[in-house]
Amino acid sequence: MTARELDAAGITDPLLRAAYTHCRRLNARHGRTYFLATRLLPADRRPAVHALYGFARWADDIVDSLHSGAGPGERAAALTRLDERLRRALAGHARGDGAPQGRAEERPGHGAPVAGDEPVVLAVADTAARYAIEPDHFGDFMASMRSDLTVTGYATYDDLRAYMHGSAAVIGLQMLPVLGTVTPRAQAAPHAAALGVAFQLTNFLRDVGEDLDRGRVYLPADLLSAHGVDRDLLRWSRATGRADARITAALRAAEALTRAVYREARPGLAMLDPVARPCIRTAYVLYRGILDAIAEDGYAVVHRRAVVPRRRRAAVAPGGLARVAPPRP
Repeated sequence: MTARELDAAGITDPLLRAAYTHCRRLNARHGRTYFLATRLLPADRRPAVHALYGFARWADDIVDSLHSGAGPGERAAALTRLDERLRRALAGHARGDGAPQGRAEERPGHGAPVAGDEPVVLAVADTAARYAIEPDHFGDFMASMRSDLTVTGYATYDDLRAYMHGSAAVIGLQMLPVLGTVTPRAQAAPHAAALGVAFQLTNFLRDVGEDLDRGRVYLPADLLSAHGVDRDLLRWSRATGRADARITAALRAAEALTRAVYREARPGLAMLDPVARPCIRTAYVLYRGILDAIAEDGYAVVHRRAVVPRRRRAAVAPGGLARVAPPRP
């Protein structure tokens, strides 16, 4: 986090400044696409976005890291500790403990930061208070993270959507108060939730091979079976490096499903505060571009991750924004 961004957001407490800076580093390291888009936001809103995504990244890393050496029990305990710390921090802010910081009109109360707590917790709880983000969104997110410790697949798309409500849709809903809207927030909310889902479906498709290594298949079993694909066939393809026409057909179907969700999300772009639109429109274009990269790579995601070329990312943000057609209201 740059000092200019923290100053613009009115974040003066040294502990909070360090916490927000930690979240920014997490996003810069792990979320290149969205980090690039976030730079198009006004400086005063960037710290909040980094806090929301930094917390999500931290929880996801507890669940997903292949190299941590932690067993299921240790990961469950770590997730429980994170959840308890978050609940405590959110409750402290709701009570208004401590001296307020930032724009008081944007939040119901402010709790004093607690030294020794996780930086991601300090930053996200402060953001939730500043922007009056609904606490239930965080509870739904943590519930989906806990399910990742035991659930390794989804029978139907409806089952997957129930999981993605907590893991992805609520991220879009958390973002809305930060981004701002020109319509009633309730009108924009379904589109924001859909965009979170579209981003996650894109990640699921891109990361099929890596998720297999973790013992998970996020693509719905009924979608796969409609094309003669099951988990065993995916594992065979991953292990041998060989393609299979049935897998390619299933992945094309998953791509079509994901593009349909992007279409659900698109009307919401025009509902955002104009200063926030370049950021979210860029993220929309860049993430949707991952689907193009997957197709161009022959749907080889079982074997390798598709990557949007750097020159293409650079053409979209910021210089290419003028070439992105504005969404229709």
